[in-house]
Amino acid sequence: MSIPLQRQETFMRDSIAPVERLIITLRYLVTGQSLVSLHYAIMIGKSTASNIIQETCCAIWDVLHSVVMSKPNKEEWLKIAQTFDKTCNFPNCVGALDREHIRVIKPKRSGSRFFNYKKFFWVVICAVSDANYCFRYTDVGLYGSSSDSAVFAHSEIGQMLNHDALDLPGNTTTDPAMPFVFVGDEAFALGEHLMRPYLSCGLCLERRVFNYRLTRARRAVECAFDILSNKWRFLHSPINLKLENAISAVKAACALHNFVRQRGGINFEDLLVHSMESTYCTGVRGNTHGATIRDKFAAYFMSPEGEVPWQLQAIQS
Repeated sequence: MSIPLQRQETFMRDSIAPVERLIITLRYLVTGQSLVSLHYAIMIGKSTASNIIQETCCAIWDVLHSVVMSKPNKEEWLKIAQTFDKTCNFPNCVGALDREHIRVIKPKRSGSRFFNYKKFFWVVICAVSDANYCFRYTDVGLYGSSSDSAVFAHSEIGQMLNHDALDLPGNTTTDPAMPFVFVGDEAFALGEHLMRPYLSCGLCLERRVFNYRLTRARRAVECAFDILSNKWRFLHSPINLKLENAISAVKAACALHNFVRQRGGINFEDLLVHSMESTYCTGVRGNTHGATIRDKFAAYFMSPEGEVPWQLQAIQS
């Protein structure tokens, strides 16, 4: 990482060393200190600190994202599905999908593209998490006025899923055969490879059990966001950086999140709360084929092969 951060020495002054640039950036990401606080704590200019954070975050993303967030192949998708089945009791699940709002200080001349109903400015992070709370895909920077379904449709993974470019395994050989799917909430469009809950009005027992089982799997991405925001506390308040710098910082935090998760494990306290804004969900229409597959999952969860002993007690509590 020292190569892209190295600067040439001059006769006027010494350059800031790469390790110092990294320390400054990590201090900002971990503590959420303002640039003014960094100015007094480290004795560097505010504009210098802002440039260092932007350049270092870009370097972190460029170096780490292909290592800690590479595209899974069929074997890796199967391992992800096995972990979801073991820990969340949802078979054939290859990822939990959600989006969160990242609050930012109003960009200059931004108009109303980032303006939301809570009267602040934002960009959106759309992410897919595995059952170990690692992000498999992230897309940062879409406008906060977009719906969840639109954000996902325009994201990289949404485009790849629509064009069958994710290299997902084929249907299982169980009876009935079911495809590998992602799970999301009611705001995402139902499809062959994307499951969402049934609407909550007048649900039969089978559909209530399905919603419970899907929620157990979908909580993985919510926990991933919890860990992300509590580890990198600059996300606890509106980001006071230029818009492109704020996006770079969020992307770097996602890469560092995976880097730490894969090497340092997890603390329970990381899962307690996060301060990023949740999305107001409105239902969107799915397709008939997706509804048929969802019904197959619901029936399987009520069968002797697919049920778990506590599911009926859980939905009645």
